[in-house]
Order: sequence, then C-alpha cells, then structure tokens
Amino acid sequence: MPVEFTRTLSAITLLQGLDEDERRRLESRCHWRQCAPGETVLERGSESREVLFIVQGAVNVVDFSISGREIAYATLRAGDGFGELAAIDGQPRSASVVAVEKTLLAVLPSERFLDLLQENAGVTFRLLQRLANMVRSGDVRIMELSTLAATQRVYAELLRMAVPDTAVPSLWVIHPLPPLREIASRISTTRETVARALSQLYPTGLLRRKGRSLYIMDRAKFQETLESLKADGGIPPRI
Repeated sequence: MPVEFTRTLSAITLLQGLDEDERRRLESRCHWRQCAPGETVLERGSESREVLFIVQGAVNVVDFSISGREIAYATLRAGDGFGELAAIDGQPRSASVVAVEKTLLAVLPSERFLDLLQENAGVTFRLLQRLANMVRSGDVRIMELSTLAATQRVYAELLRMAVPDTAVPSLWVIHPLPPLREIASRISTTRETVARALSQLYPTGLLRRKGRSLYIMDRAKFQETLESLKADGGIPPRI
C-alpha cells in the first residue's frame, strides 16, 4: 500500500519554538510536493526562490563537475530545510537537489519566509546558526581536500556521518549507510577507494557492517586511527 505522510511542520528544526497557531498559519501558506526517488527537486542555476522543508524522506544536495561527475555536498533528512540562500539574496540556486527516497516537501514562498524571519527572532537565530555551521563545514572540507589522502578523507567522512546508537550509546552508527558512490562523491574520490578503505578497517574490529547499518565500535580509537594515518601513509594499524 502507498505510504501516506502527515502534512505538518511540527518536526521541522528551524521552526521549533513556533506556537501551534503560528505553525498552522505557516502550513496554510505552503504547498505540498511529493517526490519519487531519483526525482530532481531543484536545478542548479534555476531562478526559483521558495524555501523547502523535508517533512518525510531524504534528499541529496549535489553539483556536477565539468566532466559530468556528480559531487554530493550533503544528505538532508526529515526535519531539515533548504533553499534559504536564494530566498535571502535573490540569486540563482547554487546546487541541485535530488530525492533519494519517497519524500514529502512543504514548499513555502520566499515572501512568506522573509516575513517569518522579520517576525520571529528565534527562527532567525536558528537560521544564523545553520548558516554558520555551513561555513564551518565548508572550511573543514576544503582543508581536508588540500591536506588529506583519499583514505583519510573516507574515515573523516564516516566520523561526520556517525551518530550515537540509541540502543547502545557507546557505539556510533551510520544508518542507513549511503551507497559507496555517494560517499565517494562527497569527498572527491572513487567508489573503489571507499570500498578499499572500509575493507582495510573491518579486520581491526573498529567497523562492523550489519544490514544497512555501519557501526563504529570504538569512536575514540577510530579517531586515533585517522590521526595515525596522517603520519604513516594511509594503512590502518592492527588493533
């Protein structure tokens, strides 16, 4: 049976703190869009200005090199939003967005989004925090591309993606583990390099794959392994 999504903004991170009446008024100004996996949500360079909130599902923010190779910037999931840069500065979209699973989006006109920022200091502050985080993340990625080998970038990306496991907080988990080609596109390397980097760590016991989940068994030792790779040329030590 088809999956039905509830059309509400109650779980959108940026909008936390709005009272129910404010949230419902905002919902009434949105139009709702369902996207299939692989569907392009936004095109880089387009002149649209709406801000989009992910109610259910997930999308990838991507761009393409001159040779046509896909470069993934981020995966955004339910609770996230995107499109605010074009709404704020009026410039064309800076990247493309593609749905990676069945996704429900709430699409808010830019005029109403800008009104919201002027009317609600809490929303504006959370947006500033998000934009600051984007700048910091971009700086880190530029530094990694400039200074780290491909294997080191793979492990650094895994550390960024992992979150504490809800069942066993001492473990960190990536779920669902994206396709290896997607991880590769985020860090400017190849799928084969990502696969090789993972296979080098499985024997150490630091990584364990279970279904669509990848577990980091000891995050501190994983971090130590990454640091050691910077000194010894890229081969993880036996633990």
